[in-house]
Amino acid sequence: MGFKTPLYETHVAAGARMVDFGGWDMPLHYGSQIEEHHAVRRDAGMFDVSHMLTTDILGARSREFLRYLLANDVGKLKTPGKALYSCMLNENGGVVDDLIVYFIDEVWFRVVLNAATREKDLAWLQRHAAPFQVQIRPRTDLAMIAIQGPRAREKVAAVLGERIEGARDLQPFQARALGPYFVSRTGYTGEDGLEIALPASEAAALWQRLHAAGVAQCGLGARDTLRLEAGMNLYGNDMDESVSPLESGLGWTVAFEPPERDFIGRSALEALRARGVARKLVGLVLEDRGVLRRHQKVIVPQVGEGEITSGTFSPTLERSIGLARVPAATTDSVEVDIRGKRLPARVVKYPFVRNGKVLI
Repeated sequence: MGFKTPLYETHVAAGARMVDFGGWDMPLHYGSQIEEHHAVRRDAGMFDVSHMLTTDILGARSREFLRYLLANDVGKLKTPGKALYSCMLNENGGVVDDLIVYFIDEVWFRVVLNAATREKDLAWLQRHAAPFQVQIRPRTDLAMIAIQGPRAREKVAAVLGERIEGARDLQPFQARALGPYFVSRTGYTGEDGLEIALPASEAAALWQRLHAAGVAQCGLGARDTLRLEAGMNLYGNDMDESVSPLESGLGWTVAFEPPERDFIGRSALEALRARGVARKLVGLVLEDRGVLRRHQKVIVPQVGEGEITSGTFSPTLERSIGLARVPAATTDSVEVDIRGKRLPARVVKYPFVRNGKVLI
């Protein structure tokens, strides 16, 4: 038996197929993973993301602490509620975790940590917090529901009415506290939507109200196909502590300016840039029948070899797609070893799908 979110009984009552995910009992799907995927692309679906850990950083030096801890620069966050995506690196430039950080005020920032790495992440935060005299406060009293899709915000507004009124003008990557709800216009699907952190005791009631309003219940299966179509990295697949963000398609999340800002892993990344990055993350579309899966070998003729880091059948494209880490000299075509057969694949710029539109 794994850990359970406040919505566990709700999922079981709905007939969800439950699986282990990072030590948590989570819904894989509620009957049809593909239907759940399409619901998010075309209308609205919701996910229980309460297994992720909302954590508050409190203290007068919180900004200074996070400018040192994260590869992206929270110095950019000037407006209360503004959010930033960043990697948290080790001294070798490897990715400890990727996360979103929210600026609430000068003594209060909030980060959301991945489920499988939450204990490791908390230990990392605590390890570096003391010199900055900041408090690390895990918010285990909160649940989180992600409502995603082109009609997601409309349906949330219909359910919550005046309670959500203050979130109508939220811009992407912006959040606002509305009473006990913390509402952010963020997500992991490539569609518009909201993520709502709320008291755990209220999560089941909100879930049921949203479902009654026509928001589809969605599990981990659809979440993975959606995020891969959107070209979003998954920690543990597309990056980890052995790989830098520069080799993971995440160079845009590293703020090398201003040059005087020191952050953990900076010197390692600067050395990597100076000698040249040998590998890169690319999108692949399989040209033949088959399914791309993690760890499959990628052959780049006359160049070298790489590996699939994430792969799936895309419900939107009706083709197999993947992300692969390959030699930097890779151009427009490769071969993938699938059960001993070398099948051709086309190298594309991801995302594959964003806001319902096919981009390749």
